[in-house]
Amino acid sequence: MFRLTHDVIDHANLLETARSPHCGAVVLFLGTVRDLTGQQVTVFLEYEAYAPMAEKKLAEIEADARRRWPIGEIAIAHRLGRLEVGEVSVAVAVSCPHRAEAFEACRYVIDTLKELVPIWKKENAPDGTGEWVHQSAKPGAP
Repeated sequence: MFRLTHDVIDHANLLETARSPHCGAVVLFLGTVRDLTGQQVTVFLEYEAYAPMAEKKLAEIEADARRRWPIGEIAIAHRLGRLEVGEVSVAVAVSCPHRAEAFEACRYVIDTLKELVPIWKKENAPDGTGEWVHQSAKPGAP
């Protein structure tokens, strides 16, 4: 299960979605908005996505993770829009029979999501300026 949403991520529900009676381990990763990146203060983030491609890539990541590990259930959610400091921007929950597999699968999913899924993040500073974190990934960039 994966979804893009403008709503607050209910990570407790996401965790329950990933639970499986055949699995003894459930790992939950939460990515949250931090107030400092290096020396740059962030007051809020904005996320944008090309939804059709993002959903396709999320499906591919889920399928690939299922081929690599004995996943019982998997749940992925990513917020879009404006997020304040402390809010959950992304959540990944994975269940597997054993903890090592669950940790490995969860890390693979979040790392691959960050690398491949067309979701862009803009950091906004206290002075009103904003900067796309990876300029090559800026929406509309070639």
